[in-house]
Amino acid sequence: MVQRVDPDIRREQIADAVIEEINAHGLRSVTLARIAARTGLAIGSIRHYFSDNLREVMRFTLGILIQRVVRRDVGLSDDPEARITDAIVFAAPTSEQERKENTALVEYRVMARTDPELAADIAAASLAGTGAIHALLRQALAGRTIDEEALRREALLLFTLIEGFSFNSALSSAPLREEEVRAAVSATMHRLRDAYPSSDQAVE
Repeated sequence: MVQRVDPDIRREQIADAVIEEINAHGLRSVTLARIAARTGLAIGSIRHYFSDNLREVMRFTLGILIQRVVRRDVGLSDDPEARITDAIVFAAPTSEQERKENTALVEYRVMARTDPELAADIAAASLAGTGAIHALLRQALAGRTIDEEALRREALLLFTLIEGFSFNSALSSAPLREEEVRAAVSATMHRLRDAYPSSDQAVE
């Protein structure tokens, strides 16, 4: 009896092959034939899961890359300030697999400059990311004197820090070191906190 393969597992296996191909040869090198060679699947099998459409494979892989970044935010601290540090550290690529996924994601972002569909997917993910950072920062600075415009500006600065780690990693042959990322984020959070007095101090 032929064992049935979970379609979701098979699609993710194909996405992993796309990620490996991007890291080896660049995003524009990806073809169904190259994916088949990396997975050991027949091209017909890949077409079965993605309707004979390489673009569908590529957009699915982008979705997987975004999901994997989001899924890293597990085990966040209960302390609001430490929680935002954890979230940024988890988003940074600090393992070899995360470095590969990040490199692929950066290549997608470059291609999205002239591809409206990819641009829409990436813009939605960026909007969700900035929103999450904004919400975490609001909690971390609760009880401090900061207006909404300053809060928005500081959240944008922190999100830019995430993007800086991402592009730095994409240009490197090794993952970022988690302890260095955490130290940089912690220092940024300490400076940010000290820039805004507590509400009690403001009253005095």
